[in-house]
Amino acid sequence: MTLPKTMRAMVTMGHGDLDQMVLHDDWPRPDPAAGEVLILVGACGLNNTDVNTRSGWYSKTVTDATFAEVGEDDPTWGGAPITFPRIQGADVCGKIVAVGTGVDPARIGERVITDGWLRDATDPDNMDKTGYFGSERDGGFAEFTTTPANNALAVTSDLSDAELATFSCSYSTAEGMLTRAQVGPNDTVLIPGASGGVGGALVQLANRRGARVIAMASDAKHKDVAALGPDKILPRAPENLRTRLGDEKVTVVADVVGGPYWPTLIDILERGGRYTCSGAIAGPMVELDLRTFYLRDLTFTGSTVILPEVMPNLIRYIEQGEIKPALAETYSLDQLHEAQAAFIAKTHTGNIVVVP
Repeated sequence: MTLPKTMRAMVTMGHGDLDQMVLHDDWPRPDPAAGEVLILVGACGLNNTDVNTRSGWYSKTVTDATFAEVGEDDPTWGGAPITFPRIQGADVCGKIVAVGTGVDPARIGERVITDGWLRDATDPDNMDKTGYFGSERDGGFAEFTTTPANNALAVTSDLSDAELATFSCSYSTAEGMLTRAQVGPNDTVLIPGASGGVGGALVQLANRRGARVIAMASDAKHKDVAALGPDKILPRAPENLRTRLGDEKVTVVADVVGGPYWPTLIDILERGGRYTCSGAIAGPMVELDLRTFYLRDLTFTGSTVILPEVMPNLIRYIEQGEIKPALAETYSLDQLHEAQAAFIAKTHTGNIVVVP
């Protein structure tokens, strides 16, 4: 194909509200550097990192959802400043249309999903040497994007670009959490926020591991959550969770919600249970009774940087039909403000995607 010199792109100009994302019709199209590929973006999914980085929510100066004070020294997932302008968007599905030096030209034409975790090629297991697509470098809220060739994973699937764009961040986050918590067939996993992108992925991926799955979601979303295959569905925040669980013995809580209900989740874990976390959409500040933690022999694991094998494994699950997309809604790129507003409102079930 003949490549244009410019492209449409939604560019984040600084920290702040939705108006910081500005649509440009003639933004310079990137060229792939050595070891990189150029992708024609078919679709790009939304995730919490996009919102949190734009708003500066990751900064330790922010203690609730109001974002009144944003520290400029630690506003990203890695606790470091971010360079603006920045094209965000980590969850790309598209086609390779050009390659940089050192990349096999035969890759041109491949349909790919992006692995968001940017690693040091000589030290891929070193978490301190990682970045994130759409954060430390430009991402996919544009017609074209570049990424290291190793981060463009070929996929063979009958799913649409929009459906495939639901997997990268949400499902890799979920699989990373379950891997850290060593979830297996003898576990019962409780999943708050099961109607969200990560929550729905946790339901499917915990099922895939043979665990018993208890989902929590608002009553209006139970029908949609049921389609993901949990063994049991509870209200979003029942007043007496232990009573609602009945005879269930929860060995793992997989949480991206946090907030004021958090102590209740810890209280119902079985002795020797595990709590794994990769988010705090209801609020990052929680109360912990350390006696519950140590007297019940609990294990807490944070999960952000995933193991290198997680994304290739997800590609295999997709191609073998072991997991399915949960596409809530599709917006055009110029509707990204509306898409993020809907994403933040959390009235949807599954993932929201934009297309150029």
